[in-house]
Amino acid sequence: MSSILNKMMGLLKLEDEYDEFDEDIEAEEMEESEEEFEPIVHSSSRKPGKVVSIHTAATAKVVIVKPSTYDEVVDICDNLKNRKIIVVNSTALEQKTAQRLLDFISGATYALAGSLEEVERGIYIVSPSNVEVDTTLKSELSSKGLFAWTK
Repeated sequence: MSSILNKMMGLLKLEDEYDEFDEDIEAEEMEESEEEFEPIVHSSSRKPGKVVSIHTAATAKVVIVKPSTYDEVVDICDNLKNRKIIVVNSTALEQKTAQRLLDFISGATYALAGSLEEVERGIYIVSPSNVEVDTTLKSELSSKGLFAWTK
C-alpha cells in the first residue's frame, strides 16, 4: 500500500518535499537529544583515578604526652583529629583530674571512631580509626610473663 502512495506522491511531485521536511525534523531532534543528555559511557582516554603506591604512603606519627594539667586534653584530642597515635601518661595527675582527662579523651575517641587502650595503669594509647591496635601480646604477657620459662 505504501508503494502506491509513494508513486502518487512522486507523480504529484510531493515526495521530494516530504523527504526533505522529514529529514530536517529528524536532524533537529538528534541535535536536541545530544544537548539534553550527557553520555553515560565515557571514553577510555580519560585519566584514571589517582593510584597511590603502598610503599610511599605517609608514615604514622606517634605523640607521647605526659599532661600536667587538665587543659592539655585539647591538644591531645587535636592530635587525634589529625590522625596521630597518642600515648598518654597520666600518672603525674591527681586521681580525679586523670579521670576527667580520660573521660574527655574517651568521648573524643568514640566520636572519631578511634580506639582507646590501657597499656598499663595510668598509661593509655589513643589511636585514630585508620590504626588498629593489637592487644594479643598484652594479654599474653599478663598471663605468662615476659618469658614462659621463668614461672
